[in-house]
Amino acid sequence: MSLAFDEYGRPFIIIREQEKKSRVKGIEAVKSNIQAAKAVSRVLRTSLGPKGMDKMLQGPDGDIVITNDGATILEQMEVENQIGKLLVELSKSQDHEIGDGTTGVTVMAGALLEQAETLLDRGIHPLRIAEGYEMACKVALKRLDEIAATFEHDADNNEELVKTCMTTLSSKIVGRHKRELAEMCVKAVLTVADLERKDVNLDLIKLDGKVGGRLEDTALVNGIVLDKDMSHPQMPKHLQDVKMAILTCPFEPPKPKTKHKVDISSVEQFESLRKQEQEYFRNMVQLCKDSGATLVVCQWGFDDEANHLLMHNDLPAVRWVGGVELELLALATGARIVPRFQELNSAKLGYAKSVKEISFGTTRDRMLLIEGMPNSRAVTIFVRGGNKMMIDETKRSLHDALCVARNLVRDNRIVYGGGAAEMSCSLAVEAAADQVPGVEQYAMRAFADALDIIPLSLAENSGLPPIESLTEVKTRQMREGNPYLGIDCNDAGTNDMRQQNVFETLMGKKQQLMLATQVCKMILKIDDVIKPSEYE
Repeated sequence: MSLAFDEYGRPFIIIREQEKKSRVKGIEAVKSNIQAAKAVSRVLRTSLGPKGMDKMLQGPDGDIVITNDGATILEQMEVENQIGKLLVELSKSQDHEIGDGTTGVTVMAGALLEQAETLLDRGIHPLRIAEGYEMACKVALKRLDEIAATFEHDADNNEELVKTCMTTLSSKIVGRHKRELAEMCVKAVLTVADLERKDVNLDLIKLDGKVGGRLEDTALVNGIVLDKDMSHPQMPKHLQDVKMAILTCPFEPPKPKTKHKVDISSVEQFESLRKQEQEYFRNMVQLCKDSGATLVVCQWGFDDEANHLLMHNDLPAVRWVGGVELELLALATGARIVPRFQELNSAKLGYAKSVKEISFGTTRDRMLLIEGMPNSRAVTIFVRGGNKMMIDETKRSLHDALCVARNLVRDNRIVYGGGAAEMSCSLAVEAAADQVPGVEQYAMRAFADALDIIPLSLAENSGLPPIESLTEVKTRQMREGNPYLGIDCNDAGTNDMRQQNVFETLMGKKQQLMLATQVCKMILKIDDVIKPSEYE
């Protein structure tokens, strides 16, 4: 860096090696950004739909993930390009807000940018394309509202909720058991849902799993499953009418904050120190007994001395329980989390009807099953499977289905899947483009063409001729005025998605279109990319 002066004597700084920075400007910058986004989008295209393929991703430490969940694929891929990272964020925001449709939103954004590239070659300004996309998005959202159907559901009549969850699960690895798993998800959501306020707290639904058994052994437990066992093998394995103390303080003598050293020069001194420690432990156990607790759940570990005393005082205990599980236990049992033994009293204890230790197969794996809690709205879906990858993918699939059921409790409007909604919106946008006098009409038609990428990909992934299938169904939609016709991916013999029971939430579909359009607008507005030089 050096200092220079202009003709008026004002100093300014010259930064050396500035020319080493790579810089792309104008239309070239927009096109290079579009290429990067298209590359990321193409990865996910083959994962779309019920016949979509899975991806196998290997992490830096050798861990393998097999999935077709868009958000997980993009999260595991190490995307270096900044525009690619935008699409990863796009998929994440869809996952956080809706929980499903992460693959569709990325494929949609890639298709919009691909269409924009053709318009740029024609000489249309990027901002005019962005404005046209915005206008087309409004038309598409309006059309979605028109073709949406409303589902009436309650705790007794939940068949429509189950069918919508089955649509989500049909594209996953667990598709062959979609009916049973969808029913589990709906029961779990309706158990924890507040139907008056139309609110669902998904924190009360715990997804847990254990390797072994079959996928069919997956069960919904009206309680909480902890991947722990009793701290001492001789403690009772089954407790009834349990009063539970939840502690975040360890069963250890207190340690001074300052650094310290104790010099012991005789056996008597050592004995007195040991007795003092034992006294500490006895006091701790006595405080727990005095409060009326019949089970102690502790966030930290125990000393062997403390474990021995707990067992002799007939006070079963569980150690090393994580913070999230402690909070869930406290919510479900009505207990208060206690940070100091001195604060423990009967008012801060929780209640559970039964706590039992269950074991699996021939292994020594044990878990605790806690049932019959006053706030019995806490449930656990306990997943079984042949290997860890299978269990992880099943958990991801169930999470998507739970989110779909939650969205339907919040807003019970649905649209029909199989690309039916996209084709209907595409026809509406094409018709609206004819009424627009400016250059934006080209962008609106491009938006309509981009919407067709979803039915095209569905047909291609199902082994059908993509262009023939799309044109046939789209022509029928236009001729018959039936917006429920989609791609027959499952070879059911009908294109009517109402008969095939293929549903998607209106909320999720709207979010997909809005997020994809916003990201495209952002990418189209970038006309200058300055990168630091690569390290040589």
